[in-house]
Amino acid sequence: MLPTRFLTVFGLLVAGSAVCADGPETGFVSKVFKDEAGEAKYALFVPHGYQKDKAYPLIVFLHGSGETGTDGIKQTLVGLPKHIKANEKTFEFLVLMPQSHLRSWKADGSDAKRALAMLAETEKAYKVDNKRIYLTGLSMGGHGTWSLAAAHPTRWAALAPVCGGGDPNDAAKIKDLPIWCFHGDADKAVKVERSREMIEALKRVGASPRYDEYPGVGHNSWDRAYATPELYAWFLKHRSK
Repeated sequence: MLPTRFLTVFGLLVAGSAVCADGPETGFVSKVFKDEAGEAKYALFVPHGYQKDKAYPLIVFLHGSGETGTDGIKQTLVGLPKHIKANEKTFEFLVLMPQSHLRSWKADGSDAKRALAMLAETEKAYKVDNKRIYLTGLSMGGHGTWSLAAAHPTRWAALAPVCGGGDPNDAAKIKDLPIWCFHGDADKAVKVERSREMIEALKRVGASPRYDEYPGVGHNSWDRAYATPELYAWFLKHRSK
């Protein structure tokens, strides 16, 4: 395996991919999705020990509004990707990192629909365990996690929305999904009440979501959420039906 490449983006050092002689690139791999609307850049994390004959769990990560763009890179700098870079050699999930062009992850919008198409493309190109596909996102991506889960509840094995809000009226649609939600109670960008409302709505319809609320933590609760080792073990406990 050749050494991992790096490139400097916005003054930060961002891990690139490594090239295996007998398999696909591993690490953070740049991708381009093409359809009738044109091209869209995205990123995919491929575990360093990736084996073509082994089925891998996959996480779809939806970034926040600040990473909106078309460069295919900004969404790899915050949240889950940042955690992966600190544990890159041992992280055993494939991770799809689409990028919103229009600052929205609403399920009926073009960005969310393109993200699902990228997921389908990834499932064709890599050995994905289709019973272990997980959805998470922060801030705008947390909103998108709730929205996409309600629109496609059978697509996901578990959800982890971070500092986002959903529609409490959707609770019945997702009540059978394992859900672990995170929020800081000092969040001024997305009020903590947005997560509290969703958790209470889920409980009213018989669900048992997990909820971690961080006292005194502001909008960047994602740093603590994605640094929770148990989150990844919890994901792997769940398989879609």
